[in-house]
Amino acid sequence: MSEINTFKDMDLSPEVIDALKKMGCKKPTTVQREAIPLLMDNMSIIAKAPTGTGKTFAFGIPILEYLNMDVTFVQALILCPTRELALQINSELKLLAKFIQGFRSVALIGGQGMHIQTERLKKHPQVVVATPGRLLDMCRRGNIDISEIYTLVLDEADEMLKMGFIKDIRAIMALTPKDKQIALFSATMPREVQDITWQFMEGAAQIDVMPKAEDHPDIDQYILSCPAKDKIRNIVLILAREDIRKSIVFCNTKTEASKVCARLASSGLTTEVLHGDISQGARNRVMDAYRKDKFDCLVATDVVARGIDVDDIEAVFNYDIPKENELYLHRIGRTARAGKKGKAFSLVSYIERERMDEIVRYTKVDPKPYELPDQL
Repeated sequence: MSEINTFKDMDLSPEVIDALKKMGCKKPTTVQREAIPLLMDNMSIIAKAPTGTGKTFAFGIPILEYLNMDVTFVQALILCPTRELALQINSELKLLAKFIQGFRSVALIGGQGMHIQTERLKKHPQVVVATPGRLLDMCRRGNIDISEIYTLVLDEADEMLKMGFIKDIRAIMALTPKDKQIALFSATMPREVQDITWQFMEGAAQIDVMPKAEDHPDIDQYILSCPAKDKIRNIVLILAREDIRKSIVFCNTKTEASKVCARLASSGLTTEVLHGDISQGARNRVMDAYRKDKFDCLVATDVVARGIDVDDIEAVFNYDIPKENELYLHRIGRTARAGKKGKAFSLVSYIERERMDEIVRYTKVDPKPYELPDQL
């Protein structure tokens, strides 16, 4: 196979090439270079790939290339762990299919009226993006038929299984054709994910993609060592010093996120919080206001972070150091989107130093120390 340096080397349709060009995507990332040719060759794949390496296009492009626009059944089903990620994938697919006449996709998620989603299904979408629970509910009610799909994508499989979706996934598998193509993407390969691959994916090609420098967005990364009690004050100082107008602050827990949001607000910032206890309607309103620049700083947990896809976020703060290495890459990947530059600041207390050192070793990044002048 000849070397793949650009999307044009992949023999893609003019419609997909034009959409990629419009989005400013010229070179495929590592996971895209490895996965797209295999999926276009009708192979199933098991891909170990961290978040932020371009997985949506890695499975989205082959799906679009092989759509049959003359049939009315669902041809591709994409399962993912959270509502926000489902909405994000659906949005990216629509951008990728911008020039494909008659393309339709729908997101099936909890927290949104079933009636609305049923009406959208009546328009015969070729692609369905769903969370497992809502999809199974729709199947049982007879609102959707997935018995003729060509491709099943399991995105962030480790997260889905960690959230207890194993029974739902097995039930969904039983409703789909035996000869379907499966693309499984997972940042880690715990035993539960391996069980799925052994049971349903015999003979699948395996890809192991470690993040590479050229796949990373243009992010200046910094570590600020400071006591936990000074973290809020230091975030406020950095925002002023760096003239940052739009930022995200990540916390590990819902309780911490609410506290941090309140403390930042009392420091004079306009803030909102997003975590798993907030209803879908409220989440949508917060994200809409954030996109429209109605407040400065979004405080969030990792559960909802997977769907935060906003082009003009200037900086990410790790108020708490993430408990998993992959989450660090996922968090900082919220900035420097759409070809822009971004900054990431990790505020590291004494007890978090070891955790941060492990992240640095794993991700092979080299954050610079960030120092605030003593007089500040």
